[in-house]
Amino acid sequence: MTTESAPKPPPQDAPDPPLPAPGSAKALARARRRRSAARFWKQYRAHRSGLFGLAALALIAALALAAPLLVGDDVQNVTDAPGGALESPSGRFPLGTDQFGRDLLGLLLWGTRVSLAVGLMAAALSVAIGTLVGILAGHFGGWFATVSMRVTDWFLVMPSLVLAIVLATVLSHSIWTVVLAIGVASWPTTARLVRAQTLAVESRPYIERARALGGGHAHLMTRHVLPNVMPLVLAQTTLGISSAILTEATLAFLGLGDPDVVSWGGMLQDARETGAVSSGHWWYLAPPGIAIAVVALAFTLCGRAIESVLNPKLGVAR
Repeated sequence: MTTESAPKPPPQDAPDPPLPAPGSAKALARARRRRSAARFWKQYRAHRSGLFGLAALALIAALALAAPLLVGDDVQNVTDAPGGALESPSGRFPLGTDQFGRDLLGLLLWGTRVSLAVGLMAAALSVAIGTLVGILAGHFGGWFATVSMRVTDWFLVMPSLVLAIVLATVLSHSIWTVVLAIGVASWPTTARLVRAQTLAVESRPYIERARALGGGHAHLMTRHVLPNVMPLVLAQTTLGISSAILTEATLAFLGLGDPDVVSWGGMLQDARETGAVSSGHWWYLAPPGIAIAVVALAFTLCGRAIESVLNPKLGVAR
């Protein structure tokens, strides 16, 4: 005689998970960003060269912002200069004077504002163009990628300095012309790097899932591709600023800058026209040249450190 087992009760559905409290998703995203920033800063601090570059840039930026308070706006006035022409360094003029009797230390501080502003804006324009072209070419592919990459190759084989000189010569002499010339001439490298990164991101499974769920081109590029290429864009921007500052100084040295503003390259151009090289007026040449070299080195050190943190495989020396 067999006994039948008692019938099992029907399985009950598992209770639904509690809904997240309003704003918890945004709070979680903010917490993740804070942790990422803290982790990035911890890894960045391990690079002594990057800290040196960051400290130098902080000091230079502070001097540039405080230039109107330290030297005033009248330092550029050539009709009411306080000193004599080409005076050597002294207690009154620590870096001497120029051919108009203006204080070279004040001109150097005032030129910091122009050189940094031009470098930042030109690098931002260059990276923006390169990022846009790279993402579009990597996402759409096909004939669009072929045409855009052929145009990019044409800009790559064209010397960027020569192209910037041509643009600065054809257009009017102004700060915006210099920014436009540098930005248009130096975007192809960023476009190549961003396109390669975009192709790598597009091959990941979650991109296919996003497409299957109905994500459009704009959604994929702005919500998935762009956040993944932003670390590369950030590193490329810091590296591009130093090149932009050097190019601006070169254009100003060649007389293609804005003659109405004071920049480090413009100071070198004035020193060359005055004959400071042949006459031995080293105080007219050395300060702006050293300033250009220091700022370019500081941005390069910061860019290499950021690149090493974002991509540890590079093994950049600390």
